[in-house]
Amino acid sequence: MERFFLDGAFGTYYRQAGGQCERCEEANLFEPETVLRIHREYLQAGADGIKTNTFAVRPSFSENWRQVLRAGYRLAKEAAGEEKAVFADIGSIQAEETAEEEYLEVAREFCACGAQNFLFETLAQLDDLLPAVALIRQEVPGARIFVSFAAFSDGYTQKGFDYRDLLRRAAQVEGIEAVGLNCVCGPSHVYRLLSQMDRTGLRLLAMPNSGYPANVGGRTVYEDNPAYFAAKLCDIASLGVPILGGCCGTTPAHIAMAVHAVEGKPSQEAAPPTPSLQQARRQGPSPFLNGMETGRKAVAVEIDPPEDLDIERVLSFSKTAKEAGADVITVADSPLARTRADSFLVAARIKRETGIDVLPHLSCRDRNHIAVKGTLLGGAMEGIRNVLAITGDPIIPLENGVSKGVFTFNSYRLISYIKSLSSDVLAASPYAVGGALNVNAERFDAELKRAEKKVECGAQFLLTQPIFTRQAEENLRKARNALSCKLLAGIMPVAGYKNALFLNNEVSGICVPGDLLTALQGKSREEAADLSVRFSMEVIRHVFDCCDGFYLMTPLKRIDLTARLAREIRNFETGRKETL
Repeated sequence: MERFFLDGAFGTYYRQAGGQCERCEEANLFEPETVLRIHREYLQAGADGIKTNTFAVRPSFSENWRQVLRAGYRLAKEAAGEEKAVFADIGSIQAEETAEEEYLEVAREFCACGAQNFLFETLAQLDDLLPAVALIRQEVPGARIFVSFAAFSDGYTQKGFDYRDLLRRAAQVEGIEAVGLNCVCGPSHVYRLLSQMDRTGLRLLAMPNSGYPANVGGRTVYEDNPAYFAAKLCDIASLGVPILGGCCGTTPAHIAMAVHAVEGKPSQEAAPPTPSLQQARRQGPSPFLNGMETGRKAVAVEIDPPEDLDIERVLSFSKTAKEAGADVITVADSPLARTRADSFLVAARIKRETGIDVLPHLSCRDRNHIAVKGTLLGGAMEGIRNVLAITGDPIIPLENGVSKGVFTFNSYRLISYIKSLSSDVLAASPYAVGGALNVNAERFDAELKRAEKKVECGAQFLLTQPIFTRQAEENLRKARNALSCKLLAGIMPVAGYKNALFLNNEVSGICVPGDLLTALQGKSREEAADLSVRFSMEVIRHVFDCCDGFYLMTPLKRIDLTARLAREIRNFETGRKETL
């Protein structure tokens, strides 16, 4: 098996070498001699191929991105001559709405330059670049295409994809010659990740960082450790990885030592993975999900976590809901983007002190992948078995732009990430994962397609928005016919006229019917409660046969309304069984 060495980092070494441009790619136009010198240093260090200095170049880079790209390719070709390979370097494009088109534009430009070798690197996902791979195959028959993903030490990318799945999928794409890992991790963790996967049939590449950086005086600094890096790259080569190189923090010295160290080692074919620790015994399905499998209608009662330290009210409400026949308490994740106590911590307390099953919501709005995984690990340790993955209500924009959402994931990717973790690190206590379904959407066919995608990503159940209208009921029936997951119909008993007026005017997507609004006007608290419960039960009877349960939303701390509805549902369910 012939080994092939790519170069190391350009950007971090450019800074170390005294480069003056704010973005190293701009040096292709303004410091061409510096770019040539860096390329030549890597070639003298023993690299068989060099990457163009174009990692971040794409249409969104600047108005003159094409000139920057062409200059980068020309300089790399000038440095490499005819004997060494030049790889058109295409870095990860994160903007989902434009990524596919930008990959295509960059690939098309490199093809026009005459590129024969292509490296897509530091990727968090695969699908967006597939049209660009197809374009390269069409424009450059016989092109060499390498694809490399950036996975954290736990094996997941920033978008929540498992590195093993990504490498296997990429290797099956026609035209992709080699797949592997680069960036984010140091060499020790890249070695561990590759050693623990099935490498059979894969042509692998590895370009780890030199290690993990430190912040010194506001600058990101990597330790100068070429001897250590070279030794670890030898370990990676021993796994049967033929294509090697470096990423952030590596220098020509790192590559020179690695080439020398690996030269004396015999080549090996890809070996089976190193055995990992045996996983703990897997628990059975969640009580909430298991109950629906028996045919019993599930009743989920939503209780907002407190805005202060009043956990006793939440615990009291949970006990009331349990006594009324609820199966699970759902805990919202700062609804309407107003800060409340953490949904998972509150859910854990409810479960410990009341014994009822819990379903905390987990929004994409406030957590990056590190916080999401930490939350899920902690929840599993507390015995939480269910999670509702949602986008989260948008944050109210501020003039100074200080308050912003995170949105590392969207709801699809969050569902997929949780399912992947549940078959891996959380296998001993997997989550039943659900999503949201907006039955009030004006274009419900499009909403249904989104729901189908959530199910494909691993959603086992969907909770709907509140049902108030006949159209929403009809949309639920459409969903029942189209989807293969469990459905819980959303029911929100309004607390009174003012509450209904607020929902209609200030909460997006909710429309309390005019006749109910009129009927509530001027009614006492008790009269309004009777009207609201009667209306809600009418909806429940209409949709009873086209759902697997009911998702009851508690308005304005009125647990009396949702508890009353839970009892009414159980009585109605019992009466139906007795008449069969």
